Amino acid sequence: MLRAVLCGCGAMAKGWLKAIANTPEIKAAVDVVGLVDVNPVAARALAEEFGLGDAIIGSDLGSVLAETSAEVVFDVVIPSARHDVVGTALAHGCHVLSEKPMAASIEEGRSLIAQAEAAGKVHAVVQNRRFISGIRRIRRLVESGALGELTAIHCDFFIGAHFGGFREEMDNVLLLDMAIHTFDAARFVADKVPVAVYCHESNPRGSWYVHGAAANAIFEFSDDVTFTYRGSWCAEGANTSWESQWRIIGTKGTLLWDGADNFQTGVVAGSDGFFRPIEAISVPEPADEAQTHGHASVIADFLNAIQTGAKPETVSNDNINSLAMVFAAIESARTKQRVTL
Repeated sequence: MLRAVLCGCGAMAKGWLKAIANTPEIKAAVDVVGLVDVNPVAARALAEEFGLGDAIIGSDLGSVLAETSAEVVFDVVIPSARHDVVGTALAHGCHVLSEKPMAASIEEGRSLIAQAEAAGKVHAVVQNRRFISGIRRIRRLVESGALGELTAIHCDFFIGAHFGGFREEMDNVLLLDMAIHTFDAARFVADKVPVAVYCHESNPRGSWYVHGAAANAIFEFSDDVTFTYRGSWCAEGANTSWESQWRIIGTKGTLLWDGADNFQTGVVAGSDGFFRPIEAISVPEPADEAQTHGHASVIADFLNAIQTGAKPETVSNDNINSLAMVFAAIESARTKQRVTL
């Protein structure tokens, strides 16, 4: 079993530990031997909740890594602390799986990629929203060519989320903390390279966030594919799915997805008429059910990479492209200009 230390014992850590505890193959492959938090009381409470009574508790990651001889670090700290935490883990010879975003800036992201390559360790990011059934099914449909050549992806995200805590004090909160999920999923579905973006960011009247609770972005992808994002974290009254609502347009037809269980498709079935006749097509099931379990699938993919040498899907030197979309959108909003990636 791989010896793991979890760093950052806030609410997000529970999702990680639940995925480990509830997935037999992960539970058999990893042993959580240490918990680290600036507040050791929180770490002890987490240890008690998840039956980790033998885990070493501490507030200094380096000390806990030395004491436990850990091989893996699960990084669940706030973004501003990520560079130091991942750097410390890599310096101690650990593989690292981080929460998103992978860094608080592009420069820090590049630094961590370089450190991971120098250490020869796996460094990946929890982009769990691409590891769900709906996203996998859409990717298969796009790849099948049933919609023709992809031309556009449009996503709407409107949720009134009252978190309290650090998010309500963040700058660019929607783009940096939430929109990256949809950006990464859109990049995965399209299988294209983000090229440029124009973004307008705002903090609407009535927002309980300090900054940037809403954003509208237009991305240019390679091969003339357009990706648009409209979002707000302070839109009360008609919540979308956490996965956004999607419209995927190809040269032959369109797919609608509500972000939950409902798909609607229409492809052209004739060549006559002002509006061409349309027929529905089926959306294929995921190619691999094991890739549809969110956190558990990301963790399993990460552990498999350590054990086999395979490249994890969310490896940092690829995931930085999703991070680049976020920071380009933030720069565009700040300058009110189109920004190239």
